[in-house]
Amino acid sequence: MDRALVELAQRGEREAYARIAAQASDRLFAVALRVLRDHEAARDALQVALVQIWRDLPTLRDPDLFDAWSRRVVVNACNAGRRRARRPVVSIGVHVGEPSVGDSQSSVAMRDELERAFTRLSLDQRAVLVLQYYEGLSMSEMAASLGVSEGTVKSRLHGARRAMRAAIDADSRLPVRAEEPA
Repeated sequence: MDRALVELAQRGEREAYARIAAQASDRLFAVALRVLRDHEAARDALQVALVQIWRDLPTLRDPDLFDAWSRRVVVNACNAGRRRARRPVVSIGVHVGEPSVGDSQSSVAMRDELERAFTRLSLDQRAVLVLQYYEGLSMSEMAASLGVSEGTVKSRLHGARRAMRAAIDADSRLPVRAEEPA
């Protein structure tokens, strides 16, 4: 994000913040959606985060850290929204992306398997996987975005990968029911 624009917004310039919000909204929504796996919940988290960013922007010490700070605000909004809801998210028809022409049934099945495993993770585990694999952040960038130490990020990544593997293994051991002829 442009440092000068962030500094203007920090001084209360509404037009500058509107430009920041417009530039960052798609990226922040993508993070919220990947963490929550629910469009409505992600929209709600983004709205909460944008209000919080506007309110707390004057307290941001280093405008160059706006991107990491804003990601942290969004992840925190996701966690807060989930705690308020206190209900499981039912995800119907999550749009991961358009399948390519060459997609085979096995690759579609693998995507479904990964999706099921991902939804079983805690929000903290989802957040580190999203920041690493979708956002392409380094350990230090993830730590700054989440407001935790690099050691915590490494631990959460390790736990998330293990949990994904365990969920996939558990699904593969479930008996496949053959349809009975009618």
